[in-house]
Amino acid sequence: MKKPAPSVEAEIDLVVEDPSSGFVGAVVRCEKDVVHLEDRFGKVRGYPLGPGFWVDGRPVVLVRPKQAGPSGPMRSASGSTYMAGARARVARAGRIYVEGKHDAELVEKVWGHDLRVEGVVVEPLHGVDDLPAIVKEFRPTQGRRLGVLVDHLVRGSKESRIAEQITGEHALVVGHPFIDIWQAVKPQVVGITAWPVIPKGQPWKEGVCTALGWEDDTGYVWAQRILARVKSFTDLEPELLGRVEELIDFVTTD
Repeated sequence: MKKPAPSVEAEIDLVVEDPSSGFVGAVVRCEKDVVHLEDRFGKVRGYPLGPGFWVDGRPVVLVRPKQAGPSGPMRSASGSTYMAGARARVARAGRIYVEGKHDAELVEKVWGHDLRVEGVVVEPLHGVDDLPAIVKEFRPTQGRRLGVLVDHLVRGSKESRIAEQITGEHALVVGHPFIDIWQAVKPQVVGITAWPVIPKGQPWKEGVCTALGWEDDTGYVWAQRILARVKSFTDLEPELLGRVEELIDFVTTD
C-alpha cells in the first residue's frame, strides 16, 4: 500500500518544487490558502496549498505554518511591506488617472494599501481625448504631479500623440500593451490558457465573453470571473506592474 505524502509546513525560505511546471523556489509568503514561491531569478509564483509539491526530492503536502504570526515581514497585495495599523495619509495634491472603471478597480485591489500609505488618489479617465482638458484644469507642477495610465498605447496613434504633448516635467503618460485591462490578468488566473483573439471592428469584451462561453454581462464577468480571482501582483502581467509602479513613484517624488 502506497504511503500518503507527509505534510510539511510552508515555512519562510523552505525550498519547494512544483513538478508539473518544474518551477523551484523558496517560500516568501504564505496566506490562508496560497503559498508564494520565489526562484533564484526573483520570479514569484503563487500556488494553492495542498498536495502536488516536492521538497528534497520527495512528494509532500504543503500546509500553513502553525505559528500565529509570519516569520518574515507581511506583504501587501503589491508585494510591498504591509504596514499594519497604518492610517491613510492625507491625500497628496498629485493624482493618478487610469483609463476606465475596471482599470481603477484593479489598481485599487492590488496597490490600494500602497496608495493609502502614500496618500495618492486614483481617478478613472473616460477617454484619452479628455486628457488635454484635465491637464489644463489640473495644472501639474512641482509637488502636484499628474500620472496617467492608458490602455493599448500604440506608437503613431492619435492617443500616443496626445500623450506626447502632455508628458513633461510634472506630467507623465504611460501605456500598457493590452487591448483592455482584462488582458493584464494572467490567463491561468481566470482558468483559460490564453485570451482569445477578437477580430478588429468587434467589441473586444463582448467578443471575449462569446468566445469563452461566458455570461453576456461584462460587468458581472469582470467582477466575478476576473477581478475576484486576482489576489496579488503575481496574478498580473509584468507589463502592467512596471507601469503602475512607475506612476506611483512619479507622483510621490516631491
